[in-house]
Amino acid sequence: VQLVESGGGLVQAGGSLRLSCAASGNTYTITAMGWYRQAPGKQRELVATITSGDRTTNYADSVKGRFTISRDNSKNMMYLQMNSLKPEDTAVYYCNDRRLVITTDGPNEYAYWGQGTQVTVSS
Repeated sequence: VQLVESGGGLVQAGGSLRLSCAASGNTYTITAMGWYRQAPGKQRELVATITSGDRTTNYADSVKGRFTISRDNSKNMMYLQMNSLKPEDTAVYYCNDRRLVITTDGPNEYAYWGQGTQVTVSS
């Protein structure tokens, strides 16, 4: 299982960035994917999630209307289009997925994380 983020960088306030996450290893077991972020001195927080089946999306209030999460299952990719960026969006952004694993105790869901990509928004 591997998740690899790309697309981070430095951008001025009001600008845009597109993050990508490449998933590998038994991707057919993925039930949902998402983006999280962690700013210095703060806890990791949810940014957006998208389910595998009906592609239901969920966004943090702070990014609604500015960020869009999407997936391309044919390429095992997930994206986060970030528009109207603000300095408070500065953080390390992490790709996450949840995978269903069948064990002797029954089905269990496990979470996996990428290494993160830095997004810095200057004022």
